[in-house]
Amino acid sequence: MKEFEGKVAVIVGAGNGFGLEFAKECAVRKMKIVLVDIDKNDVEYALSLVKEMGADAISVVIDASVEEEVASMVNKTMETYGQIDLLFNTAGVAIPGPVWEVPTRDWEWIVGINVMSQVYAMKLIIPIMLKQGTPCHIVNTASIAGLLTSRGLPLYHTTKFASVALTESTAHDLKAISANIKMSVYCPGFVQTDLYNYERHRPERFKDETDSYYSSEAYKVGLARAKYVVTTGIPIDSVGMSVFTAIEDEQFYILTHPKYGTVVGGRVKAMLEGGFLDM
Repeated sequence: MKEFEGKVAVIVGAGNGFGLEFAKECAVRKMKIVLVDIDKNDVEYALSLVKEMGADAISVVIDASVEEEVASMVNKTMETYGQIDLLFNTAGVAIPGPVWEVPTRDWEWIVGINVMSQVYAMKLIIPIMLKQGTPCHIVNTASIAGLLTSRGLPLYHTTKFASVALTESTAHDLKAISANIKMSVYCPGFVQTDLYNYERHRPERFKDETDSYYSSEAYKVGLARAKYVVTTGIPIDSVGMSVFTAIEDEQFYILTHPKYGTVVGGRVKAMLEGGFLDM
């Protein structure tokens, strides 16, 4: 995808973090923008920001882990703009804790938002893109955590590995039918976002303040570690341009930290030798 002016971008998770940066870059490139988020205040702020930049944009408040709500968003997009050319799936949360302690509801929540939100959006939007036949692109946000594992984040790693596999396999399927749709999987390392502040986005159906896990030492330590690694990451302000450059270059894997290449290579080497890369 080389031309952006006048094209329509849907950004799921546009209220802050990567999604907001992508939205600003869409505005710079004079795209029409659909800003999607679960947080009304966040997405309204994003909308005001891109409109100040001169963008034609709308906001839609949904829970992207609910298929019916995603379908409603896609319908509104088509009613408003009549096409979809670029899809960013950026919604996500990171929940810490060992698999034997984390409540099942947290597994359901993180799988829903980190994986199923991407499934729902692609399931509904790819047929639209196929019918258009014009150059289109989909960027799924995974993480370096989808290529490597470490202690304390089995939920996050599981969903990010799933996102990488989902994107790769979908790219194979689209190539097999000669679709004019390119795929990218965005695998950032630690970047300064509010990912650690995920509790403010938790839907009511996944809340249980009486559960002792949320006052446990494991939860508190995991939360503190997540906040530290995110807030000490690289600045987010270069993300938008770098991802759009990758889209223009039809780059499949988009990485923010070249240094992780050596570690990923070490993991592959350990796999081939039947070993385990201790992070």
